[in-house]
Amino acid sequence: MRKLVSFDCYRTLINFDTRTATHEIVKDRLAELGVDPDQFHHDAYVMRFQGVLDEYLPYREVVRRTLRNVMTLHGLEYRDEDGEALIDAIKKFTPFREVPDALRRLKGEYDIAILSNSEDDLITYAVEALGVDFDHVLTAEQAGAYKPLPQAFEYLMTATGRGPEDIIHTAQGWEYDIMPTKRYPGMRRIWVNRYGFPGSEAFQPYEEIKDLSELPPLLGV
Repeated sequence: MRKLVSFDCYRTLINFDTRTATHEIVKDRLAELGVDPDQFHHDAYVMRFQGVLDEYLPYREVVRRTLRNVMTLHGLEYRDEDGEALIDAIKKFTPFREVPDALRRLKGEYDIAILSNSEDDLITYAVEALGVDFDHVLTAEQAGAYKPLPQAFEYLMTATGRGPEDIIHTAQGWEYDIMPTKRYPGMRRIWVNRYGFPGSEAFQPYEEIKDLSELPPLLGV
């Protein structure tokens, strides 16, 4: 059995720019009330993380609730069309420039998989945009849980028939992917640090690359 390279999808493979998409929806109301955009978007990021830690809800509902809650926190009126507009924007996000070629190179030597905090129908838009044939496309909907919860990573192993030592997990998400996978000895973990964030010795061992163009040579392809 070939080793498996598993990927987070959003912000690792797909330019998941929810900040820009959200700002387009709320910018006039932010300006009208004098709300600091940086604080607003930081709060949205934190709330979205909190939203995946409790009982499972469909990803669309997480998106809607997060936007409603952060808007309410800052005194903005939430409308149903706001949530739908953000979901529509997610469907249109595209891959980072170097990603499709890197995936095609890896496909010759490894099985490749997506493990995404998404829904089955939403992830199809990302997979189509990537244009690469994945061996497994796994979602939080299938797992019944979101990363960073252990159930999501246990589903990855069960669904692919791999143990930790057979998996090379590659992701941008520090708190969603890199931190929680430390619990699996033998799993090779590669952090795609696109944004130059500080890492931590506490969560070693992991390897660090700046984008996916560095992954094929790192894996000998």
